[in-house]
Amino acid sequence: MPATMHLLHTGYVGPETDAGLHVGSTVVYASQGDRHVIVDPGLVRSTALILDPLAACGVDPAEITDVVFSHQHIDHTLNAALFPKARFHDFAAVYRGDIWRDDDAEGRVLSDDITLIRTPGHTNEDISTLIRTEAGLHVCTHAWWFEDGPDEDPYAPDAAVLAAARDRILALDPVLIVPGHGSPFAPQ
Repeated sequence: MPATMHLLHTGYVGPETDAGLHVGSTVVYASQGDRHVIVDPGLVRSTALILDPLAACGVDPAEITDVVFSHQHIDHTLNAALFPKARFHDFAAVYRGDIWRDDDAEGRVLSDDITLIRTPGHTNEDISTLIRTEAGLHVCTHAWWFEDGPDEDPYAPDAAVLAAARDRILALDPVLIVPGHGSPFAPQ
């Protein structure tokens, strides 16, 4: 049976107020068989905005087997501790408890239909989560912040590297892109 994907929280950037800039990451839950995966459990107004939709999927946080960080910015990692039994994945390693295992994310398999690839761009360490569902390929990535860009990522160390990552993702023919801070969209 193919993987399933559920949007738990739609991210955003702004507005900026006297208190500071409001930032929320897009948070996804994917599953297949005994694998239960959270992607980018970062900044949200309240942890209930992650935990309540997860509960609506019939999943307890202790059942999460894997947490994926698209990159190591705090707005995508802050709420990782909500998932105490998970393995944590980034571009270069897998972490669990006090175990650190070096393992390049390129081609890392979490389940038959949930895999990771390297897609540097927003940072040099970015990865994307590929989720093959009945509807087609869904890609959770920070190669885009939102459907409409920004075309030039203000944090990207190299615009050409980001463009190459976007091209790589689009060449996979995804039916849905789940950007770092916005609603999922069908690529044009």
